Amino acid sequence: MQQNHCGTTTTVSGIGAVTGYGWGRKYLWEGVTSGIPSGRLTAGYGSAFDTDEVWLSLVPDGGDITDGRGRFGRAVRAAVREAIEDATDRGWRPGEVVGIVHAIVLGEVDLWRDFYLVHGMRRTRKQFIELMPSTPLTMMMREHDFHGPCMGVTAMCASGNAGLLTAKQWIDSGMATDVIVVATDISATPENIKPFVDLGVCVADRAPLDGCRPFQDGSGGFIVGEASVAMVLSSAPSGGYARVLGGAMTQDAHHVISIDPSHAQLRRCWTTGLASAGVHPLDVAYLNAHGPGTRQCDTAEALLFDEMLPAAAGVYSFKPLTGHCQGAAAAVEVALTCLAYDSGWIPAPPQVAAGHPRLVSGLARRVRGPVVKSSIGMGGNNSIIVLDEPIGA
Repeated sequence: MQQNHCGTTTTVSGIGAVTGYGWGRKYLWEGVTSGIPSGRLTAGYGSAFDTDEVWLSLVPDGGDITDGRGRFGRAVRAAVREAIEDATDRGWRPGEVVGIVHAIVLGEVDLWRDFYLVHGMRRTRKQFIELMPSTPLTMMMREHDFHGPCMGVTAMCASGNAGLLTAKQWIDSGMATDVIVVATDISATPENIKPFVDLGVCVADRAPLDGCRPFQDGSGGFIVGEASVAMVLSSAPSGGYARVLGGAMTQDAHHVISIDPSHAQLRRCWTTGLASAGVHPLDVAYLNAHGPGTRQCDTAEALLFDEMLPAAAGVYSFKPLTGHCQGAAAAVEVALTCLAYDSGWIPAPPQVAAGHPRLVSGLARRVRGPVVKSSIGMGGNNSIIVLDEPIGA
């Protein structure tokens, strides 16, 4: 088995998920393995669109009302709680210093929207504090008596990868023995979705498998999704779903939206990330792609996949099934790859058009080996993390 350059084992020991499929990890897994997208025609968007209904993958109302008034706060706490319970059931016990990293872009959108548009900026002190991104994290730290570092990170759609890499650095450096990484994006309001449609990257008027076709002909872009996904990362070597071997991030410094057409920094990210993980490109089994179904991203990833990972068994993107969950996208997709390690199956979307010759189509038996998870965030935020079999697998 490969070891990363510093020799530290970082294990994904537990997973919790709140997604368009429902509140819980099992609903996410059952949903993707069914091959049926979580996106649905959703009413209430006539203020921004010509029609009242658009295709979205929204987190349904749910959770414990005592965790907060908004779906955001309730989802963060539910995902973290489930991840901790899952890790505990698998034999994990908290070390001396447990921290939390929250991967985030927009925060508590629903309640801030009501603050300005419904309540005229008149809220009690308690209701105002509930809007702060630190509040659900502080409540989780207090609930579990954790006292390690606690912070938010953002790298747009690459935020989940950024959170995982930050957590691994904390563990490698000894700053923490364990880190809860939670990534949350519950922001699919009409005001937020319409600009993405206008940019030409989001599809709101076509069903997911029709509109979002990563690495296939006829793709129009992504369907917007929402999620909060938590993972327990631990220095304990056993009992986990997968190991995080390493990774890297780079910045194009090219354009606020477009990818640098030379792909120089994206290529450097892949090269550096694989080296940090101690994995030879020819040993990689799969690319878990960013794969939003947009021309720029899919072209860039397909090019590097063919150039750098010629021996890999396949490439897949979960976005037609889960939607593009923005700041939580990478975390949803890492969690699904961890569950694929655990189950032996990759729950890829069904291929619906001519596409890449190594595109994984539908539920498929997994080939053993490392997986590269690529994430490309708006503004030139490139990232990969490298996952591998858990110890003892």
